[in-house]
Amino acid sequence: MKTTVSLEGKTIIVTGAANGIGRAEAELLALSGANVVFTDLDDKEGKEVIKPFGKKAVYLHHDVTKPSDWKNVIDSTINLFGQLDGLVNNAGIYLPGSIEEVTEDDIDKQINVNQKGTFWGIQYAAEVMKKSGGSIVNTSSICGIKGLAGCIIYNSTKWAIRGITKTAASELGKYKIRVNAVLPGFVETKIIAVNTPEMNQQAARDAALGRLGQPEDIAHIVKYLLSDESSFVTGSDFLIDGGWTL
Repeated sequence: MKTTVSLEGKTIIVTGAANGIGRAEAELLALSGANVVFTDLDDKEGKEVIKPFGKKAVYLHHDVTKPSDWKNVIDSTINLFGQLDGLVNNAGIYLPGSIEEVTEDDIDKQINVNQKGTFWGIQYAAEVMKKSGGSIVNTSSICGIKGLAGCIIYNSTKWAIRGITKTAASELGKYKIRVNAVLPGFVETKIIAVNTPEMNQQAARDAALGRLGQPEDIAHIVKYLLSDESSFVTGSDFLIDGGWTL
């Protein structure tokens, strides 16, 4: 059976959509027929990336750590498109540091964005999706299944996202809301630029496929999880790391 996955008629919010993985996800979703709400703190880039998509895409300023911003994004989405079918909780922050190096500010920033930001997204989106169902995709990481040295707080938030995902899938299934997580490996974006070049080069060598990931590698799995073709998939982890964790 050969099919082409279409998202025609769906409305989807993607956080952290001005750059990197989030941008690739949001662009692919728009190209696949969805109405896409790109959200980010980078207003200049965010307003640029939506231009090729006309009325199919809008950009909204969005601090995922603030419930008030979540309310505004959800309300604006409904006002613009009349519905909400999907959410991609992509926005994240990576501040590497060992146990000895971590500061209280490092802890607060990563928990607020990665963990609490994901939770607020689920809470606010689910309230709207309860009427007709939908799909939520959360962004964890290979650091959510492996205790990678040198990023203890980042690791803890990505493990937490997996727990949030599974619990939300359990609670929201009765409303036909599916909740899944993607676990990217080393992906060639700005976020890994804080690593040494040697670390990223070694990560590429250690992957079974012998390369770093590209944002599009993640975007295609996210598209599947937002489509009706994944209608029996919920509470699952999708590891996308080129075989790095083998």
